Amino acid sequence: MGQERRLEISLLLLRLGVFVVMFFWTLDKFVAPEHASTVFQHFYHLEGLGAGALAAVGAVQLVVVLGFGAGLYRTWTYGLVLAMHAISTLSSWPQYLAAFDNLLFFAAWPMLAACVALFLLRDSDNMASLDALRLRS
Repeated sequence: MGQERRLEISLLLLRLGVFVVMFFWTLDKFVAPEHASTVFQHFYHLEGLGAGALAAVGAVQLVVVLGFGAGLYRTWTYGLVLAMHAISTLSSWPQYLAAFDNLLFFAAWPMLAACVALFLLRDSDNMASLDALRLRS
């Protein structure tokens, strides 16, 4: 197997891994709006978001995340997923100060690194990518 093929497989696996996390974070806004509202209040200091506002945020996020998962409009979707995850990771900074009480929060950092890698290597992420098909046409 050539190096280009190994790179494409690696990028696809990174994209799918990040997609799974982002997809379920998005679904949380629809399935458990009370939980999502608590998260927005605690980490982003946005109080009083109701189910309608969360559904609107979730709908936009769902479009971005599905596009990301499909490898479509990679500059935009990969960039937006990177931005969303960076904001989420950085807004959790108090959790890192009590590291051993919040070990799971540290999983955000390798995922952030994966988002950066995917954004930087987006033109090489061609396996199962709608952009790769679209741009070949």
